[in-house]
Amino acid sequence: MNLIRKFYYGDIPEEKGGGSNYQTKNDSASWPLWEVFIRSKQGLDHKHAGSLHAADAQMAIENARDVYTRRMEGVSIWVVESKYITASNPEEAGELYEPAVDKIYRHPTFYQLPDEVNHM
Repeated sequence: MNLIRKFYYGDIPEEKGGGSNYQTKNDSASWPLWEVFIRSKQGLDHKHAGSLHAADAQMAIENARDVYTRRMEGVSIWVVESKYITASNPEEAGELYEPAVDKIYRHPTFYQLPDEVNHM
């Protein structure tokens, strides 16, 4: 087991007194990064609130609650480990969205709605 010398507030490095000065490499710096999504009210979408480090999913939810919903802003919390999120490349947006341009039937202007449908 690798030990790292770590000093805490109030510790005096020259003396052997104070708190625990040794900590394993399993500290928060090696914990995975989690993305936090919060739903503020029932029926609304979850919105990305930020990121945090945690040892596991349960700890990530508890930390997200403490950090992002301190004033009862949320009714639901999702956490996702960042390594499981895949994003499109902004430089490839043209190729990615190009196929949708020639499919006009996907746009609402393609259809004629009857007069009976007022609120669509």
